[in-house]
Amino acid sequence: MSQELISNKRRVEKALLVIVYLKKVRQAWTAEDILEEMKELVSACDGEVVDSIICKVETPTAHSLIGEGKLKEIEALLAFKKTDVVIFSHDLKGSQQRNIEDQLKVKTIDRTQLILDIFARRATSLEGKTQVELAQLEYLLPRLSGHGTEMSRLGGGIGTLGPGETKLEVDRRRIAQRITSLKRNLADIAESRSLKRKKRKENGVPLVSLVGYTNAGKSTLLNSLTEAEQPTKDGLFTTLDSLSKQMILPNHQKVVLSDTVGFMRELPHRLIEAFMSTLEEVREADLILHVLDISNPNFINMHASVMQVLEELDAAKKPIITVLNKIDKLEDRIWLDNYKSKFPEAVLLSAKNKENIAEIYKLIIPYVSLVVREIDVQIPITRMDLVNLIHKQGEVYSIKYYEKTINIRASVPVSLANQLENLE
Repeated sequence: MSQELISNKRRVEKALLVIVYLKKVRQAWTAEDILEEMKELVSACDGEVVDSIICKVETPTAHSLIGEGKLKEIEALLAFKKTDVVIFSHDLKGSQQRNIEDQLKVKTIDRTQLILDIFARRATSLEGKTQVELAQLEYLLPRLSGHGTEMSRLGGGIGTLGPGETKLEVDRRRIAQRITSLKRNLADIAESRSLKRKKRKENGVPLVSLVGYTNAGKSTLLNSLTEAEQPTKDGLFTTLDSLSKQMILPNHQKVVLSDTVGFMRELPHRLIEAFMSTLEEVREADLILHVLDISNPNFINMHASVMQVLEELDAAKKPIITVLNKIDKLEDRIWLDNYKSKFPEAVLLSAKNKENIAEIYKLIIPYVSLVVREIDVQIPITRMDLVNLIHKQGEVYSIKYYEKTINIRASVPVSLANQLENLE
């Protein structure tokens, strides 16, 4: 597909936020909560919020979602504020987006496009860029009508910037072909991941997956538990590409700890589908560590949002340890007992300062020890292949050589333990 790269020259775009609050829809998040999160999303796109308006809508309209009266209020705000883009907190249909733009005479996007723009800026690996481009094209395909063939919106959000953003002059058929090609590439990636997981399972190495609301501190916890050097930054969706590191537990057991993309309230389904090969790590995990930022006043709703995504991934019934993170940011720790009462099986810690970090190991061991077993076996001196296999797949505690046998005490996968204990 021919592509013309858009200039990467960045400038701060000024945004007006339209917070759509549907009165007839029961919501755990207040309009003010949604406004604050939208501000963070704009900041993640290097944008600047110049103003905002909360539209409490009784009945959404087919024409513009919020109705003519609210549109006129937005027009009045635009007359006094230099604005590059109007951003709706609620998804817009293609026709609604066009109608609003025609009336306001300014670029209009919705929350999904904004999140896609952030992902495009953050994607660094080939897999990440492929996943983002797929999500962008699947979002744009049904919206081609009325936009002609110039697809300068591929960047999605504020400035149509980022590594996955291009200007395409193609028709619907060629975009559909590109989507098919991207899905085929991701299927190949998924197969490669599957083979790696199969080999890991054969070796009896448990997989522990980190999940959590975006900016909960998962990457920081990964660094603290594995001495990895994953870059961390205070902001939304700073980690897109999954990273797996080996972790050695106090009982010498080897575990793979995997970091994943952060979740969010009403995370666009297209992103979940596009990132499925990455999120498969969560599905296949033996144990999930759900990292929760308890310094955020909205942590209860964030917990519910993550659990909803886990439901969509068919992973909500897996063993889960809740990690109440960022206790270092609490002004008054008198509330810690209250937080712990809401999550009685949880561990309170600061991943940044490594405070209480040892408590996680104690909670992990009972879950992952089910896939390994400690052995004390005698192996014929002629079977050095088995000795090498034990070293490769397990953790050797002691080894003693005798004239005809070798005594080994070790922790190994259950399948290997059965093989060794049945050795004649």
